[in-house]
Amino acid sequence: MWNPDQYHRHREARSAPVRDLLALLPDLPYHDVVDLGCGTGDHTRTLAQRFPAARVLGLDSSAEMLAKADRQGVPNLRFEQGDILALQGEYDLIFSNAALQWLPDHPALLARLWAQLRPGGVLAVQVPANHDHDSHRLLTDTAREFGAELGGFTRFGTAQGASPVLTPAQYAERLDELGAVDLTALSRVYPVVLPGAEGVLDWTRGTALVPYLSRLNAADGARFTAAYLARLRARWPGERMYYAFTRVLFMARKG
Repeated sequence: MWNPDQYHRHREARSAPVRDLLALLPDLPYHDVVDLGCGTGDHTRTLAQRFPAARVLGLDSSAEMLAKADRQGVPNLRFEQGDILALQGEYDLIFSNAALQWLPDHPALLARLWAQLRPGGVLAVQVPANHDHDSHRLLTDTAREFGAELGGFTRFGTAQGASPVLTPAQYAERLDELGAVDLTALSRVYPVVLPGAEGVLDWTRGTALVPYLSRLNAADGARFTAAYLARLRARWPGERMYYAFTRVLFMARKG
């Protein structure tokens, strides 16, 4: 289960990429806006305040995250619990911050979302691209050790780098095939300094660890966390760890 308090322990560092994504948005007369995987709705609220003439929907699958969402004083904002792949309707802006990495087959996903954009509409997405980082590799190694308890689940598969996230060039090429104009796609590293292995564990507790621990009972979850931490300590034995927090951002308008 998602824990909004744990997720927001690193709020400032996690917010830097979405601020860059928001800066990429053109100021257009949007009528219908959706924020996919909105979490606690902080950035959905920003969208609603920036575009007060638009109807803004925040969509997330987690009841725990949505329970923290605040729409007070923003009449054009609403939230719904639901699956991104079950999204219905057409939109002038489809926005997603750090959510689509949980979904497979991004070329097909882009085509699906593109079909739900009205002519002239904008697709703006930010996804983490740290699947080949040691923090994730060691998580996969731990998942292999707990294969029986997890039922074989390893999030992105057993092969390192099997994340669905594409390169900026691949996103740009696919969007161009779909007929995108005013296209921007880029990769950026956001430096984060963490207090050694324990800091890495605290960081991943809010995101990458969630799908594993949600599949384990309390005792197995504690053993899994301890085994993962032991690997992290072997990799980062000191009290300071530089985490190259890498993100892919892209924005495109439908011609």
